[in-house]
Amino acid sequence: MPRLSLLALHGNGGGGFRFARLAPHLPGDLLFHAPTLPGFGGRPADPQLTSLAAYAQTLVAELDSLPRPRVLLGHGIGGSLALEFLQHHATEVDGVILHAPVGAHLERRLFPRLMNLPGARGLGQWLFASPLTRPLFRRLLFSRPVPPDFLNRFFEEYGRCESFGQMFDLITAEWFAGLRPVQIPAVLLWGERERVLSASQLPAFERLLPLAESRLIPDWDHFPMIEQPEEYTREISFLARHLVQ
Repeated sequence: MPRLSLLALHGNGGGGFRFARLAPHLPGDLLFHAPTLPGFGGRPADPQLTSLAAYAQTLVAELDSLPRPRVLLGHGIGGSLALEFLQHHATEVDGVILHAPVGAHLERRLFPRLMNLPGARGLGQWLFASPLTRPLFRRLLFSRPVPPDFLNRFFEEYGRCESFGQMFDLITAEWFAGLRPVQIPAVLLWGERERVLSASQLPAFERLLPLAESRLIPDWDHFPMIEQPEEYTREISFLARHLVQ
């Protein structure tokens, strides 16, 4: 019988499939749920979701089906959504794990600035999804072997992500500056080999989660749930239990 629920939120371009490799390694006491958000992973977009607060509201229903204690795990923009969720619904969860979240230093980071250029979002999305550029992005995003079928779906999902560009309108420096600190048990999780989002951003998130513990994992890059699923499952299971003790 599961004694702990963990709701996992994926990053931009993909869906809950990004956590699929964890399934064989999940312990029996953990109820793991990784939904695909509207507009991601081939799920149709919801035209009423025009703010991060609206996206966060959709998670309330996802959580209603999960027994407590509940921990929220957010990766990439999933971490951004988790932060917004805590602004409105913090009492719905008992702890939060933010893994390389998006939001800090957006005015300085090159990729978000490029995505604000005319036509850049559509082009960027096509480049991520195209079989022609797949070998390049495979080297940029992954440093360990991943099954080819999994990688093909990972990149194909970018092409089916209706909300890819919208995230750059919603997750902004102004949004991040307006977030209030939240007093909740938390972990800020980062890989020391991270090449997408630098761990130098940690202090910005520590200010928003004053009770957070920060953990740097030596051999993780940006997608350990894909590259090292057994190790990743073991780490997040341990952290989730630790948060609700």
